[in-house]
Amino acid sequence: MKFLDLSKVYIRSGGGGAGCVSFRREKFIEFGGPDGGDGGGGGSVYAEAVEGLNTLIDFRYQQHFFAKSGQPGMGAQRTGKTSDDVILRVPLGTEILDEDEETVIADLVTVGQRVQLARGGNGGWGNLAFKSSTNRSPTRANPGQEGVERTIWLRLKLIADAGLVGLPNAGKSTFLAAVSNARPKIADYPFTTLVPNLGVVGVDGAEFVMADIPGLIEGASEGRGLGMQFLAHVERCKVLLHLVDGTSSTITKDYRTIVTELEAYAEELGDKSRVVALNKCDALDAKTITARRKALEKASGGPVHVISGVSGMGLTDVLRVLYAQIKFEAPVVDDTPWQP
Repeated sequence: MKFLDLSKVYIRSGGGGAGCVSFRREKFIEFGGPDGGDGGGGGSVYAEAVEGLNTLIDFRYQQHFFAKSGQPGMGAQRTGKTSDDVILRVPLGTEILDEDEETVIADLVTVGQRVQLARGGNGGWGNLAFKSSTNRSPTRANPGQEGVERTIWLRLKLIADAGLVGLPNAGKSTFLAAVSNARPKIADYPFTTLVPNLGVVGVDGAEFVMADIPGLIEGASEGRGLGMQFLAHVERCKVLLHLVDGTSSTITKDYRTIVTELEAYAEELGDKSRVVALNKCDALDAKTITARRKALEKASGGPVHVISGVSGMGLTDVLRVLYAQIKFEAPVVDDTPWQP
């Protein structure tokens, strides 16, 4: 299944059925009077969040959703049939935007949450509704109300508890594969990850969801690379795990690059709680690890975890810190000295 997180959709609600002009005509009944029924209501268009979906790919193959109009009224005081509603079933975390791609109409984050996007037109009154003491035989009826037509955008922001950020080839996919059942593509070249991946992580009998997005590069906030278009998928995360490649000779620059791009994308994302980890430490000796950890601690102003997604070094400890921040939503400081 392909991943799609942005789709343009055209919707239209149904118009109301027209009212009927009719008079009662039965044998032996004189002056039957008006008996025209009202028109039926048009179908509305709704969006509803459902389980079991994690992409908007269905909306690539169908972009038009039109509800039917209501049935016109009929004689013998018969009301026209109201048309069925049209429901767009979307994944959890879907934002519905107006045509300008900026105005948020709704944000669907809970199962069963539903929002009306286009209201169906009311049915018109039949001539029976216009009968009065001074107008015993009305010959007019109302037309049905027209439906609403509009263009909307669906934008998916995956709902995850923790998000993985870092430069390309920092080991994010390897980390996710090591701590969850997710099987993202892993290779020894940058930009292996082209779409976000979700994994359920377990630690000490507890579980939480982690999202891995494509790596960021310098200038991503200006449109370079792939990661910036997927940063929306970590906006909802309670904590970010910032992985820094321990084999890089410019670890402090690498760290500042990601922080700069996060802050440039959104202020709240730059202020979000972060856990910093020095990855790929299985390929380094103890002296190098100590030096690079101290340099990264100075740059980040906080503790740095020493881990390896390949060997499993330090993974349990960093997962415990992540879960503690997710559960309590408060900073957790790990002052345990690293032992080579």
